[in-house]
Amino acid sequence: MRTFNILSLLPLAAVTLLATFVRASNVVTLTTENFDSIIGQGKPALVEFYASWCGHCKRLAPVWEELADAFSGAYQKDRVIIAKIDADIEKEMGQRYGIQGFPTLKWFTANDLKNPTDYNGGRELADLAAFVTENSGIRSNIKSAAPSAVKQLNAGTFERETVHSGKDVLIAFKAPWCGHCKSMTKPYEAVAQAFKSEPDCVVAEIPDSDSEFNRDLAAAQGVSSYPTIKFYPRDGSSPIPYSGARTEEAFVNFLNEHCGTHRTPSGGLLETAGRALPLDKLASEFFSTPSKADREAIMQRARDVASNLTVKAGSAPAYYLKAMERVLEKGEDWLKKETARFTKLADSSSLAPAKKDEITIKRNILASFVKRTFDEAAEAVKAAESVVGEATKSVHSVYDQATQAVKQEL
Repeated sequence: MRTFNILSLLPLAAVTLLATFVRASNVVTLTTENFDSIIGQGKPALVEFYASWCGHCKRLAPVWEELADAFSGAYQKDRVIIAKIDADIEKEMGQRYGIQGFPTLKWFTANDLKNPTDYNGGRELADLAAFVTENSGIRSNIKSAAPSAVKQLNAGTFERETVHSGKDVLIAFKAPWCGHCKSMTKPYEAVAQAFKSEPDCVVAEIPDSDSEFNRDLAAAQGVSSYPTIKFYPRDGSSPIPYSGARTEEAFVNFLNEHCGTHRTPSGGLLETAGRALPLDKLASEFFSTPSKADREAIMQRARDVASNLTVKAGSAPAYYLKAMERVLEKGEDWLKKETARFTKLADSSSLAPAKKDEITIKRNILASFVKRTFDEAAEAVKAAESVVGEATKSVHSVYDQATQAVKQEL
């Protein structure tokens, strides 16, 4: 009887099992021989020129595979190419396209082999996929996520978006391999979302500051470690290093101070938004004066003050005056009713952010007509306490004097 050795089949079984789990890559591998027959032949292509020893290339590799997978479905297949070529080995191709560093990413249109454009955006999957979709019209099969509110910059857009933008810009210089950079992604995104309604206060980043394309810019900006965060004022003055905590609250406080904004970490407005101290004082004086003639005189003073104010929320000065007019016409009850109405509207989830800001500012201004009366009451209480204190001291003094007199007589 022949014996059958099952152990002899194990190596073959292992190889078969391994093959089951190794799937073919959707990234097209290019060489000098096949490059011209694949690229520029009717399909657009995003090509990575890499070197096997390049650390940045190794970190990009899994993302590049995911990108190819994202455009390999039934709809996308054979309509756009995601490819790579080892330009360190295929030196002829590297020289043809002027490759200076690795990885270099180039976009080739469907029928143009000679004039590719450089890709200088972020190297996250979402950034790359968005670029391919924008330039090819082909959607990826990536499930859509909320777009980032963080503005993406690079060496090509830096000057335009800072020096010549007329805006305040907070920029995080980051590197893909940096652990601290990854840790701050969530709070930084939250801050960008909170400030997205502020057109002149921008939250931005250069995600690959250490890349060949951005390296000179980073050096010129004094970046020696990652992340480096700097605030670029709208007036073009020297950038201000950010050295605070990398938390939502710390970032928000910093931006409010330097942008002159009044945001909360959730994106709402503080009670100070839209307010102007000179008009607050007049609103308090107006509300505390029962005489109609006096109120009309105060309103005229408010007009003079408002005409000379530069307030970021342009409608704010006008609303102080409007509120004074309504109180003169409809009485003080109008303040309570309008405040209640605005409070109810501000709590509505269907309200557009810009409209919610407008309502919050108006409600803040109405508060200047009410809260100051409580301040005055508090001052009155404080004054009364002072009087009582002085009176108490006087009583004790008289008591002590009487006691001494009695002792002397005894």
